Amino acid sequence: MNAHPFFSITDEAAFQEVALQVFREQSKKVKVYREYLAAINIDPQTVNCWEDIPYLPIEFFRTRKVIKENLNAEVIFQSSGSTSALSSKHFVADTQLYIESFTRGFERNYGNIGEYALLALLPSYLQKGDSSLVFMTDYLIKQSNNAFSGFYLDDYSSLAKTLSTLKDHRHKTILLGVSYALLDLAEQFPMQFPELIIMETGGMKGRRKELVKEELYAILKIGFGVEKIHSEYGMTELLSQAYSSGDGIYDCPPWMKVRIREMNDPFHFVNHGKTGGVCITDLANAESCAFIATQDLGRQHPNGTFEILGRFDDSEARGCNLLVDF
Repeated sequence: MNAHPFFSITDEAAFQEVALQVFREQSKKVKVYREYLAAINIDPQTVNCWEDIPYLPIEFFRTRKVIKENLNAEVIFQSSGSTSALSSKHFVADTQLYIESFTRGFERNYGNIGEYALLALLPSYLQKGDSSLVFMTDYLIKQSNNAFSGFYLDDYSSLAKTLSTLKDHRHKTILLGVSYALLDLAEQFPMQFPELIIMETGGMKGRRKELVKEELYAILKIGFGVEKIHSEYGMTELLSQAYSSGDGIYDCPPWMKVRIREMNDPFHFVNHGKTGGVCITDLANAESCAFIATQDLGRQHPNGTFEILGRFDDSEARGCNLLVDF
């Protein structure tokens, strides 16, 4: 794999140094970010600490091309979106960088993918065809080199049989799926597979009633006979993921950090334990924008882990949305 400097980060000082390097370059070469900084009267030369780096509202990924001016995209990932809103687009200049980021992130939490059978239940994403999650999952499935690994669109019966076989063989197995599909499977084919890693990602996608995490996890635990529900937190606009091994507490890789901003003031941040808007620094986004203010609500803990509590009720009209059209 390539020796990108952010993948060598081991401490706060190294993160500080690399983050400022990335910021200075992106403030010059990413047009929309340069214009945004000018609009909020930030001189990049006066920013000397990574905590002071401004976060680009994620809405810009719907309205502008966020990529360094001298680069072309190898692939364009697109969010699920809806008929009432523009989809986010992430122009990715280096797919190998994305592969390195998600592979390192996965192995940091779960070890070698070659030890697992990876079963994916991602129907809503597969139907789109330009999902970064599908790209990642497809690569990991191939790297697992396991005959049972693969995508399962809506063939719950076949998936249940495969899971039963893997259970009998005592094979390490991950079932990655969107919430509504995991619920459908648990209801139609309940099983007792305590060793199974259930990894939920995404929500109901309008297919079922939204549930709070505690209720969703309680149903899945009973349906699959597991003690914990794992989760993957990522998005179209990022090249890195955070993982939770239970209880909805997410941990970031060393090149990714989360901060929580006040709900009604995008330029001020709250203390640990308080709810606010999730801001993400993802240094793997070296060729687009590494500093993003998301539409998610969350809470951070003193050790850097965080929870996702929902989304802004009116995500189209808050914070700096007035700047989207400049």
